[in-house]
Amino acid sequence: MSAVLVESGLDEGAIWHFGEPNQEQRVLAAGNGWADLSHRAVISISGKDRTTWINDMMTQELLTLATGEWTETLLLDAQGHIEQQIFMVDDGETMWMHTEAVKAAELLTYLNKMKFMLDVDVQDRGSEFAVLRAPGAADKFGGPYALVPRAELSALTSAYKSAGHLQVGMWALEAERIAAGRARILLESDHKSIPNELGFLHTAVHMNKGCYRGQETVAKVFNLGHPPRRLVLLHLDGTMVHMPEHGAKVTLDGKEIGFIGSMARHFELGPIALAVIKRTVPVGATLDIDGVAATQEVLVAAE
Repeated sequence: MSAVLVESGLDEGAIWHFGEPNQEQRVLAAGNGWADLSHRAVISISGKDRTTWINDMMTQELLTLATGEWTETLLLDAQGHIEQQIFMVDDGETMWMHTEAVKAAELLTYLNKMKFMLDVDVQDRGSEFAVLRAPGAADKFGGPYALVPRAELSALTSAYKSAGHLQVGMWALEAERIAAGRARILLESDHKSIPNELGFLHTAVHMNKGCYRGQETVAKVFNLGHPPRRLVLLHLDGTMVHMPEHGAKVTLDGKEIGFIGSMARHFELGPIALAVIKRTVPVGATLDIDGVAATQEVLVAAE
């Protein structure tokens, strides 16, 4: 079957699936799948001051990042709300980022404003380079990732095919992400989201690094209390016909207590979703989404 494209949303224009999404998920879980992520934005940062400069702005510790090692980081506003979710690697000469295409212009504008007199050069490189989800076991950042010159894409994908690796679509990648409990900006986040709520303290935030914008909120909530909301993995009633949409209300005893971020039909778990709900909701409570019952799997502790 020919590829089915994503018609709207963050992954618009990417491949949704090739006709057998459950089989694609199995191949991906076995470490034998790869995916084209060339719809995502690619940004480069070069110059001798790049590492210390970007480290001062981001939630992750980047000064000790090994050459060729991918990591995840966030850019926060002054109140600690999440503005950007970024995946990064340094090749020894240039630092590379990939992020949501709809957030790229905003990120480029901010980075260029912050250069001052430092030796850094920020460039939009999406027309020259593409990101692939490479074959291999999934890591905690959603990779392994491969950054590839677009002129070499055809040769690399042919090599993957010759090695017996199967191309999969975004359905498989999103099902894998949701099952792993990894939040994605603009789906699980809103204008109030802080890293503590969405599980980012485990992957994208270093709790012992120097100051960065928004750090006070992250540290205060971590040391003195709990975030007002928490990310949760929901297992939905398998008899449902239609999956709830992004933003659908999550209720308990008729009261709204959160919203649905991402949904998927997983090849093993069935219908699942990531939701952001009030921290005080009992972890054993069965929730409701448009008449569909859902049980919780805790991702961010309630207490």
